[in-house]
Amino acid sequence: MPERESYEPGTPCWVDLSTPDVEAAIDLCGELFHWAPNTIVDRSTNDHLYTTFTRGGHPVAGLGGQPPGSEDAPPFWSTYICVADAAHTSQLIEKAGGTIVMPAVQVFEVGVMAVACDPTGVFFRIWQPLDHPGAELVNEPNTWAWNELISSDVERAKQFYADVFGWTYEGSMDTGHGTYWLVQGGWSGGVAGLMSRPPGMPAQAPDHWAVYFMVADIREKLDAVVGAGGQVLFGPETIPGVGQIGTVTHPVGGVFSFMQPPD
Repeated sequence: MPERESYEPGTPCWVDLSTPDVEAAIDLCGELFHWAPNTIVDRSTNDHLYTTFTRGGHPVAGLGGQPPGSEDAPPFWSTYICVADAAHTSQLIEKAGGTIVMPAVQVFEVGVMAVACDPTGVFFRIWQPLDHPGAELVNEPNTWAWNELISSDVERAKQFYADVFGWTYEGSMDTGHGTYWLVQGGWSGGVAGLMSRPPGMPAQAPDHWAVYFMVADIREKLDAVVGAGGQVLFGPETIPGVGQIGTVTHPVGGVFSFMQPPD
């Protein structure tokens, strides 16, 4: 179901990139995914406020500058989880041992957002939709397709997200360093995944919510990232029942992953 008009509460619904170089990141995303940028600027200063990328007229992902005080931080992708009431969910987050980093605030007429950190130290965002439900085109080439929590404490993370969002889990496969857990629900049988940190993951890389984009030719995309000044961190590797996956990093695009489904 690539076109979406709404998301159930507790379901990832949007992803965006925070980057120190907005213009270069817009060019990168356009080159990799053929996205068209719709940019909002502050009319009084002409400063960039936010870019919503579209594909075929459908919003697919977003892009903003680095938050104040973190302009020199590396770029990162954020995962947004749909909620019915951002203020109430913020209370649940704190009750379950998480932290509200930025309290719920209304963003124009599009929705209400809060930034949170789970008890294991992983940041995520919650989104109460108003005019903007989230990504309206997903799970097809050159669109966002999957979110995956990579954690040093999977059991603690599972309990937290269950307490806050009511998530239930099913072990789908053995990764070789633990069980890969599917968050139950959604048309595909899962709405997100959780897994332990891979043994080869650099110690300086934090636990995080990983973002995957579906592609038609993963090797072509990996080569494109390298050609644009990035590097391949992992893959391509074939995962039975999933397809081929690969992870890259780029100076303005951050760390993100590709997924090429089986034929």
